[in-house]
Amino acid sequence: MIRCLVVDDEAPALAILADYISQVPYLTLVGTTTNPIEALTLVQQGSVDVVFLDIQMPKLTGLQFLKLSGTKCKVVLTTAYPEYALEGYENDVVDYLLKPIAFERFLKAAQKALGLLSPAPAAAVLPPSVPAPPAYLFIKGDTKHKYVRVSYADILYIEGLSNYVSLYLPGQRLITYQTLKELADTLPQPPFLRVHKSYIVSLDKIQLVDGNTLYIGDKQVPISETYREQLYRLIRER
Repeated sequence: MIRCLVVDDEAPALAILADYISQVPYLTLVGTTTNPIEALTLVQQGSVDVVFLDIQMPKLTGLQFLKLSGTKCKVVLTTAYPEYALEGYENDVVDYLLKPIAFERFLKAAQKALGLLSPAPAAAVLPPSVPAPPAYLFIKGDTKHKYVRVSYADILYIEGLSNYVSLYLPGQRLITYQTLKELADTLPQPPFLRVHKSYIVSLDKIQLVDGNTLYIGDKQVPISETYREQLYRLIRER
């Protein structure tokens, strides 16, 4: 078992990673903390194998933590700021996860850590089947520490506008600061499919496709030429 510690100054981020760790059979959660000094103490005591570490924290940044912890544990950096990636890899981190973190991406980082920590080949100790990813995602709310859980099954379609996206659910619309491409990279495909530069739809919610337009409830969504062939192929397969 790989002993994991999650360090982040935002409680929702701690909860997401703790949930992910609980779904991977070869990972066990030692604890979560918003205090990097407390985390450093646990690492120096030899109680931790892998730290999932936020970069932007008060008192002690993630990069400062890296330099102080030395080689006592492996580190996976978690952050919303891609500009720190190069410096992180220069400090020999296992992986660099950009928030919001999809389960599939988290699992890839966990497998890297397993390969580094296990004396046998990683494939020999992996479970016979990869755990199913969660059927939901968390999106950033309208305040710094607010995250909203959204079930994939509830999403009708998603509309992008510059650096914001709108998620349309039955009787509800949620807006978050994120590009449509970033969100598309975290969604399972299928059932989700990009059909236009400004739209992602759930194939399960489409009621009618007519030429270059599809219908979800009373919403008409345009289909661009770039994505049309893939859409029609998936419809025929279903």
